[in-house]
Amino acid sequence: MATTSGPLQRAQTRLAYWLVAPATLLILLIYVLPIIVVFAASLTDYTLVSDYYEFVGLDNYRKMATDAQFGNALHNTFVFALLFLPAAFVVSLVLAIAIQERKRFRSILEIVYFLPVTSTLAAMALVWSALLDSRQGIVNGIVTSLGFAPLNFLGSEDLVLISLAAISLWSIIGFNMVLFLAGLTAIPTNLYEAAAIDGADHPIDKFLKVTWPMLGPTAMFVAITTSITAFKLFDTVAIITRGGPDKASEVYLYLAFLEGFEYFNMGYSSALSLVFILLILLFALVQAVFVDRRVHY
Repeated sequence: MATTSGPLQRAQTRLAYWLVAPATLLILLIYVLPIIVVFAASLTDYTLVSDYYEFVGLDNYRKMATDAQFGNALHNTFVFALLFLPAAFVVSLVLAIAIQERKRFRSILEIVYFLPVTSTLAAMALVWSALLDSRQGIVNGIVTSLGFAPLNFLGSEDLVLISLAAISLWSIIGFNMVLFLAGLTAIPTNLYEAAAIDGADHPIDKFLKVTWPMLGPTAMFVAITTSITAFKLFDTVAIITRGGPDKASEVYLYLAFLEGFEYFNMGYSSALSLVFILLILLFALVQAVFVDRRVHY
């Protein structure tokens, strides 16, 4: 028995390696290899307008410390994230709880709130640009009809990041809501019954004692994915504001795009892209470790 199980086990192991080999190769080609190429390019002064380039070591990374545009883009990205993250989390959770409690029209409401997720963000960015237009936009028409002065949503340095956060919020609420609904559906009803017997029969008590602790894993996943989405802001900036007004909406990824494809500094753009990946990874790890201590599985 022992002599036959050994060769059989080795054959199964070899088969398993062969089965996972195509997926592993694809991951290496799509994800790992490009990162290696970007890292190699970040150590040079390579540009798109010249075939000649030199090895410059860490000069591109040192440049970030004194680059005012880099500091401005990093600041704008964090401000946007602070505006976007809490709203994307709280609004989605409130909507999920409200829909979960409904008996009628629940499916219709789920579809309505999820529709923005299925829309093409590039096309909808143009629609939002028209809606928020300072002179002919419908939103300003509502503002003026209420007796207030029209607002320059996309042309004001104080309002542009808030407006972009609102557009991004509209596009992600449905996705986060569905995730929270899945988490709410998985909570056993007998926990609420036990909580009611113990005196926690008020909706707020039920949420604090049962719903929120049981939603821990879902909440952690939503928080991490939403954080990554916040730092990946690019589409709406590139289509609507192009970093304006006066670089007030020039976020990190848009700066990397400008450096690479507008100013042709591919070496510096590669360094920016690599630092961006490291920032996202570090932020996700810190968030996961911090939240995981408070999650009930």
